[in-house]
Amino acid sequence: MENNLSLNDQAVAALRESAKWSLFLSIVGFIGIGFLLIMALFIGSVFSQIGDTTPGLGSNPFLAMKGFMSAIYVVMAVLYFFPIYYLYKYANGTSNALKTYNSELLSDALVNLKSHHKFLGITVIVVLSLYLLMIIGVLVAISSFA
Repeated sequence: MENNLSLNDQAVAALRESAKWSLFLSIVGFIGIGFLLIMALFIGSVFSQIGDTTPGLGSNPFLAMKGFMSAIYVVMAVLYFFPIYYLYKYANGTSNALKTYNSELLSDALVNLKSHHKFLGITVIVVLSLYLLMIIGVLVAISSFA
C-alpha cells in the first residue's frame, strides 16, 4: 500500500521547527530526570542522617519514609523517561528525515511522536482516575464521620 504524500514548504518548515523545539524540550527533560535521580540519592542520605528517636516523640516517624521517598523519586524518573525518550527520537528522526528527504525516517519519527502523545494521554487518564478515587474516598470518609 503505497501512499504518496507530499509536503509543501509550510509543512516542512513547521516540522523543522517542531523538531527543534522537541529536541530542546527532550534535553531539558533528560536534565530533569537527572535531577530527580540526584534528589533520590540526596533524600536517601538526608533521611539516613536522621536519628532513630526524636526528643519528646519517641520513635522518629521519618525513619519509615527513608527508602520510600528515594523510591518515589526513582519511579518518577523512570516514568518521566519514556515520553522524553519518544520526544527525543521524534526530534532526531524528523531532523534527519528533512535533511535527507526520506519519508521512511519521517514515518518512524511520527510513530515516536504518536507514542509520546499516547504515553502522556494514558498518564493523564491514570492521574484523573486516581484523583476521582481520592475524591470519592474523601467523600466516603466525610460521610462516615458525619
